[in-house]
Amino acid sequence: MLLAFCVWMLFSAVAVNLNKIGFNFTTDQLFLLTALPSLSGAILRVPYSFMVPLFGGRKWTVLSTVILIIPCAWLGFAVQNPATPFGVFMLIALLCGFAGANFASSMGNISFFFPKARQGSALGINGGLGNLGVSVMQLIAPLVIFLPIFTFLGVRGVPQPDGSLLALTNAAWIWVPLLAVATLAAWFGMNDIGSSKASVASQLPVLKRLHLWLLSLLYLATFGSFIGFSAGFAMLAKTQFPDVNILQLAFFGPFIGALARSAGGVISDKFGGVRVTLINFIFMALFTALLFLTLPGSGAGSFSAFYLVFMGLFLTAGLGSGSTFQMIAVIFRQITLYNVKLRGGSDEQAQREAVTDTAAALGFISAIGAVGGFFIPKAFGTSLALTGSPVGAMKIFLLFYIACVLLTWLVYGRRKPKQQ
Repeated sequence: MLLAFCVWMLFSAVAVNLNKIGFNFTTDQLFLLTALPSLSGAILRVPYSFMVPLFGGRKWTVLSTVILIIPCAWLGFAVQNPATPFGVFMLIALLCGFAGANFASSMGNISFFFPKARQGSALGINGGLGNLGVSVMQLIAPLVIFLPIFTFLGVRGVPQPDGSLLALTNAAWIWVPLLAVATLAAWFGMNDIGSSKASVASQLPVLKRLHLWLLSLLYLATFGSFIGFSAGFAMLAKTQFPDVNILQLAFFGPFIGALARSAGGVISDKFGGVRVTLINFIFMALFTALLFLTLPGSGAGSFSAFYLVFMGLFLTAGLGSGSTFQMIAVIFRQITLYNVKLRGGSDEQAQREAVTDTAAALGFISAIGAVGGFFIPKAFGTSLALTGSPVGAMKIFLLFYIACVLLTWLVYGRRKPKQQ
């Protein structure tokens, strides 16, 4: 999971540097490159969410990890030639989305191994480790691009104004050997369990449930914000505060969010996912409102305030990702158990269907959540292109968070969800 997120968010570190090595892409094009992996990742999460019950966690993890070597290797070659068309980078960015799809199958697989009382913690820790990959990549990539790692393969850095050599190939190729090791580890170290086997047809009924779509909106607001901010924060900061070397600081936001996600699952197991999620959305709206005060407008703005407020957004987006996933696991388990008992099913059948339905719901909802990774950086890019400011995009985010406060309270905060 950690390596998958490193590959998924690769362009968040690469796009910022493309024009430094001879390319001439517009700001909107660079934002698009950071957004595309989330778009393809969101789409691919739907079929990926059904793969573990079909093939088993071990085999699918091996195959899905091998696939990730392709965009890393290709990107390493593409950045060496300044004549590489923008369309090629778009295709590579879309291929990076396969890494984001891994999340759906991994979270679904994890749900088979843990009982209801521990699912919030298990899902939170697994998701948190995955989210940590964004921070790891954004910490490592800015360091390795200035090191002569692959000179034995003919890789040469591009001279920079400060006299350094920028080898952007390193940011992509550094993950290839690690992915190879992870593939071997999955093959020899993972296990499949018989109860995880299920047909696609047996998983599709969850799509008819209203709560799947409502919870998808909540997860879009939390995880979608985390992955969207992770993808677009560096580019946004560069456009607003061009004198700041943001790549030295960008990793800290995803790091906070990853730790918060793990904590969010644990806290939700203790105090309830609905309560934690409701309070969290209030703070997300508050931090978004404060962000308006930090941006350059009539004045120069304040980078320190901008950075601190954004760290608050990363914190709440991560915490909310853990709490909403705990809600999903608990609510779908309750609904399935109720429905099976209602039609006269046995306890064993109810437990079996609850596990399958919960895994399918987690996978599908994670696909919806990943759309935020496309929408947020694309919204920033479009807003900047049309108005010269990200304020238009931020107004939309603020309204959405307020709507999620109301949705959480009205549907889940006042009463238990109807069994449908």
